[in-house]
Amino acid sequence: MGKEDDRVIGIDLGGTAIKLGRFTQDGNCLQSLTVDTPQPATPEAVVGAMVDAIAQIDPHSECSAIGVGTPGPTDASRRIAKVAINLTNWHDIPLADWLEDKTGRKVILANDANCAGLGESWLGAGRRFKNLLVLTLGTGVGGAIILDGKLFTGHQGAAGELGLITLNPDGPPCNSGNQGSLEQYVSVPAIRRRTGMEPSQLGAMAEAGDIEALTFWQDYGKDLAAGLASLIYVMSPEAIAIGGGVCASFKFFLPTMQAEIERRVLPSSRVGLQLLKAELGNQAGIIGAAKLAQTLL
Repeated sequence: MGKEDDRVIGIDLGGTAIKLGRFTQDGNCLQSLTVDTPQPATPEAVVGAMVDAIAQIDPHSECSAIGVGTPGPTDASRRIAKVAINLTNWHDIPLADWLEDKTGRKVILANDANCAGLGESWLGAGRRFKNLLVLTLGTGVGGAIILDGKLFTGHQGAAGELGLITLNPDGPPCNSGNQGSLEQYVSVPAIRRRTGMEPSQLGAMAEAGDIEALTFWQDYGKDLAAGLASLIYVMSPEAIAIGGGVCASFKFFLPTMQAEIERRVLPSSRVGLQLLKAELGNQAGIIGAAKLAQTLL
């Protein structure tokens, strides 16, 4: 197998943008590209935009495999986008087949949070660990489970919905049908609902020493820890990496999160547990999608 055969493309498909990267085997990004997601984001329009962008980023067809992170669950074979959040008319779309037909390359799919987790596990905050949880705190709360260095997706490919575990049985209703899920306490909309402010405002206020903002982040850390305690008892990971927009204020909620985990979780379940801020930011998705593509080589 020649060196060029080892190159892959990672794609992060979002509601407003499609990000692409062309990567070497060891994770070096040779070129990246961001294009607007067509509106309305119908499957046909999105596939057209992706095919054009792939041709731009890999004009000489050096890459033999493509990984795609989609905003929603895929099937267990990682070939069908079952639903895609913020995209129009996406239901059981055979995205891998369509892209393979149009590009002549092998294609594999995963949920975007799983891709971000895989990225952090490969080249980011989790690279020293085999067993890792990754939580993304944004519009929703996504997650990924890395077991023995591999992405764990469960029986039908839908495992790792870490934000949908129950925190308060009588809490606010969740789109999932659950009530009082972790997402309803630590996502960006939850922060707005609880404070009337944006996370970035609360972060700036905390930075300036505002007592109310600092108190909010302390309480936030406790809520997050209560959810993480359940996950730690189930998995006993070596590390938990926290990403997404809200982690800009990580230093303000880390101390209470740490203390609350120590209070709630038996020492035997958290030996050497590391609580880390994710490192790859908006690049985590394309990096993880590239790692996914490598499984096809």
